[in-house]
This record gives sequence, C-alpha cells and structure tokens, in this order.
Amino acid sequence: MNVTALFINALAGVCLVFALIKDRTKTKQALKMAVISFFRIFPTLLAIIIIIGLLSGFVPESQISKIVGENAGFRGVLTIAFLGAILHIPSLISFPLAASLLEKGASITSVAVFITTLTMIGMVTLPLEIRILGKKLALLRNGLSFIIAIIIGLIMGAIL
Repeated sequence: MNVTALFINALAGVCLVFALIKDRTKTKQALKMAVISFFRIFPTLLAIIIIIGLLSGFVPESQISKIVGENAGFRGVLTIAFLGAILHIPSLISFPLAASLLEKGASITSVAVFITTLTMIGMVTLPLEIRILGKKLALLRNGLSFIIAIIIGLIMGAIL
C-alpha cells in the first residue's frame, strides 16, 4: 500500500473514531448503510474485476496502446469517448479499470476522457432523460457533455 492510500485510510479511521465519540447511534446506522451499499455494488465490482482480468489476460499491451495510447491520436480519444458514453459503469468502479488501462499503455488523455464520459453521459438513462427533460434538451445535454468531456480529457493530458 502506498503512502497516499495509508494516509486516506488513517484519515478515515480518525474520522470514524470522531464520529463514534460524537454520536454512536448515527455512526452505527451509517456503517450499517455502508455495508448494505457495499453488498449492493459487490456483484458489479466483481464483474469489473473479472473484466479487468480478462482485459489483462487476452488483450496485449501493444493493442491497448495502439488503440488508445499516445500514438492513437484523436481517433483513440474518440474511440474511448464513445466507449465511455455507451458503458454504464459506476464511476467509483471505473477507476480500477482506468488504472489498468493506464498500466497497459493508454494515454492520460484517453483515460481522462473515458472517466469523464462515463460520469457525464448517460446513454442507458437517455430514455428517462428524454421523458423528463424532453428530447431536445436531453440530446443537447448529452451532446454538450460529450464535447466537454473530450475538452477536459485534452486539458488533463496537457497538464499531466
């Protein structure tokens, strides 16, 4: 475990102790809700771990680097943007997948675009959005989000 992970876990532990001291009943209730939430997302988490394992085992690093690496250019960014827009993965679970992509040779720009499109664009929820917001506004929101996600990824790639 690296220093950042140790720091975050220690901080969470200190906050938990503080919460227990402040209000033991609410803290126990919050922990109970956290355990229930964990078991609710566990099947999805397990599926993502399996996908990462299959990705690592069957797709060579050179292929990932070729499709979404530095040399893939804007075509690679668009490819991963469409993938992120179509997939319906909770953003918390997408981070290990993004780390795996980075380790396999994907560019920072591509990974930033992937995570951003995952969180900003909802192709799965689009029918619900259309019903609530109307077709024009829902499509406009998703279209602008797609463009902004690419811009964010390009900025992240330039900065990092």
